[in-house]
Amino acid sequence: MAADPSSSSTGQHAADLRAAPPEDARQTAMSGPLNVRGERRPPPMQRAFSRQVSLGSGVTVLGMDRGGRNGGGRGQRALPRSGRSLGVLNHSGALGTAGGDGAARRGDFSMFRTKSTLSKQNSLLPTRIRESDLELLTHVEDQSAGRPAEDPLNKSVPAGRYFAALRGPELDEVRDYEDILLPKDEVWPFLLRFPIGFFGVCLGLGSQAILWGALAASPAMNFLHVTPMINVALWLLAVAVLVATSVTYALKCVFYFEAIRREYFHPVRVNFFFAPWIAAMFVTIGLPRAYAPERPHPAVWCAFVLPLFALELKIYGQWLSGGKRRLCKVANPSSHLSVVGNFVGAILAARVGWAEAGKFLWAIGVAHYIVVFVTLYQRLPTNEALPKELHPVYSMFIATPSAASLAWATIYGSFDAVARTFFFMAIFLYLSLVVRINFFRGFRFSLAWWSYTFPMTTASLATVKYAEAVPCFASRALALSLSLMSTTMVSLLLVSTLLHAFLWRSLFPNDLAIAITKDRQNGAVKPNGKGKRASKRVHDIKRWAKQAPLSLVSSITKSNSADKEEEERTD
Repeated sequence: MAADPSSSSTGQHAADLRAAPPEDARQTAMSGPLNVRGERRPPPMQRAFSRQVSLGSGVTVLGMDRGGRNGGGRGQRALPRSGRSLGVLNHSGALGTAGGDGAARRGDFSMFRTKSTLSKQNSLLPTRIRESDLELLTHVEDQSAGRPAEDPLNKSVPAGRYFAALRGPELDEVRDYEDILLPKDEVWPFLLRFPIGFFGVCLGLGSQAILWGALAASPAMNFLHVTPMINVALWLLAVAVLVATSVTYALKCVFYFEAIRREYFHPVRVNFFFAPWIAAMFVTIGLPRAYAPERPHPAVWCAFVLPLFALELKIYGQWLSGGKRRLCKVANPSSHLSVVGNFVGAILAARVGWAEAGKFLWAIGVAHYIVVFVTLYQRLPTNEALPKELHPVYSMFIATPSAASLAWATIYGSFDAVARTFFFMAIFLYLSLVVRINFFRGFRFSLAWWSYTFPMTTASLATVKYAEAVPCFASRALALSLSLMSTTMVSLLLVSTLLHAFLWRSLFPNDLAIAITKDRQNGAVKPNGKGKRASKRVHDIKRWAKQAPLSLVSSITKSNSADKEEEERTD
């Protein structure tokens, strides 16, 4: 279906608004045949508006029944249930369908744009439209103005919906029977494809810079003769990647804020919002000793910890309140990221000289680590994000006890019994994963894997500290082996990332996880809950009838039969 010049698309719900018929068409309509009442009937070739509602998207689209070329008729085009049926209209106002005339239509990505951008697009609508289209246009403008009560596309997606529509340990693969709001066979804008999980690269590189700095300065690892220049090179690379990633994601926040909201409501990706602040603290802690001050300024700690603490208040509050996003519903191995930040912040607080602030964060981290660990270890039926097979995501179990051990040793200045307790927990979990190495095969490359490298590096750092407290051949051999394993994993991921980015150009595929519909009916939102309430009422009546005493039911039946007999006698 071609688009008219007067057509335009608005933000989230675009409609095909067509210009008024020309003067000759109006004259033809006025000169049509008269009916019995003396009124003129429209000729058969006149265009008539019809409204088509897609059962897949719930979006009302105005179409026109028009006569075909050379007198042939052409009916109204149906809206298919495919990925393109929900990217309803493109910027030219044409319906984006999988089939159609000529090449495939482009999808409408404006539904994920920031509201200010949508308001500018609305100002480009045609000024001359027919009165019959004014009501629909007002409805579309109201929906694009950001009113949550009438916005079915950008309304927050429930956590259970992500579990139902997505699969995989990171919940990033759309199930076969699900549909999405954007076309799958079209390359999306780069910012829309840039995920929050890319900060995992910063976590891996930043933790490696800390590890090689510790290997170069640790007296227990002097036999390696590690040069400090490795720490400097890794630190510069980590800073460059962190700055580039932060700038790119900030641009995404400016232009595609609705996509940011979708990632925030994602049960797995919400934990990656802690990653930028953790990576920044990694870079601060891993600063080369030749250039690092004796004590960083406390303002650095405030700049990185306060946003993380504010996010913790929000996330932990949802866990505590017991709502739809309570911990037993959304718990997954990446939930450890929301806990690790407390221990990294405690280490940085000890570095700046605020030991009490470090103890405060350490206590918060331990309390929530116990809750998360028990919830994940029990594998409750509600934890649908946990697959049966093992995956590198399970390495997140190692990060939290290792970070707790390092934080305690940094705050109190010695690797004492408490620090060793958490260290031994981390080593046991590490070994339990290593002996099941076959379960880690057969998984495709993902950017989220970078976030699972820093747990291995954190365990290596804790082992180095343990070798300093207990110098012996076994502790040094363990520290060396774990350090080599983590460095090898980071090197392999770095090579794979470069190959996917520059050679295969597949590093940033379409982020299908943020484009799922709000409900199973492909985003169709009911205007009211009458049907749902009616079905619930019927279900309640049936349940009450089953639970009601037999005498009560029989008395009601007898009273109804008596009333019917009286009515028959009266008649």
